[in-house]
Amino acid sequence: MADSIQLHLLQPGQRAIITRINGAGALRRRFVEMGIIKGETILIERNAPMGDPVEYFIKGYHLALRKEEAAQIEVVLNEGENG
Repeated sequence: MADSIQLHLLQPGQRAIITRINGAGALRRRFVEMGIIKGETILIERNAPMGDPVEYFIKGYHLALRKEEAAQIEVVLNEGENG
């Protein structure tokens, strides 16, 4: 299996599979409520003009996360799907 990297390090257009969610308490619960769970595919849509937050597409909806929050999510690139 490929090495995990933090979600905030990916570039727009890249698709990845969530492998681990770090953090605890309210933040972790919030991730689960938003559908950010292990095994889910996430697409990096675009960065805000100043670079933060970043827009993601997961489970049929768009989601904006701060880079600080996205750093808590580990993913592996999904090389099998393009864009």
